[in-house]
Amino acid sequence: MLLTTRQIDASAYIVRDGEKPVRCAFIMSGFTYCQRLTRTGARQVISLQIPGDFVDLQNLWFDESDHNAQALTRAEVVHVDIQALRDLASTRPAIARVLWRITLTESSRLREWIVNIGRRDAHTRVGHLLCEFSLRRAVAGVPRDQSDYLPMTQEQLGDAVGLTAVHVNRVLKGLAQRGLIERDRRQIRIIDWAGLRDASDFNPRYLHLPLP
Repeated sequence: MLLTTRQIDASAYIVRDGEKPVRCAFIMSGFTYCQRLTRTGARQVISLQIPGDFVDLQNLWFDESDHNAQALTRAEVVHVDIQALRDLASTRPAIARVLWRITLTESSRLREWIVNIGRRDAHTRVGHLLCEFSLRRAVAGVPRDQSDYLPMTQEQLGDAVGLTAVHVNRVLKGLAQRGLIERDRRQIRIIDWAGLRDASDFNPRYLHLPLP
């Protein structure tokens, strides 16, 4: 299989909307996100990826990428040749099942994000995303003292939950006043995970993680 390792700076593109994908990216360290732009340039963040995730595994079977994938922080990724991965999936049923499960789980997360933006209030939206990110990192093996923060700007967080940066700032202040989170510059850290979970209508079932 053709593999190449690459260091990517924050905000650098992994794949652009409209490009013909030739490889999939597997994240070794750092964080990435996928986003769509409207005709007027408004951005909607549609997913977040952490170490151990593939970026755009759907591009194994599509001839054109339908969204952008970028580095949220400085990241190290392993690029996997698409044709080589297709061949592996066609000859190894166990690997094909794993790849299929990954894509189904991504779809499940997307459905929950739609509910989050469409049917939850601002405080619940933000808290729900913070809970998801924290839990995914913890299950992936990130030490507990590092797994409960989100290195996103208020603008990026707003683009993920359908709010303005000003509104996000008010929400974060409210969550901090309730003793659920604390903020240090660009980092948002959860200090009462159970309290935030209960306040954010968060049920991890949709993540399909091997929870203890």
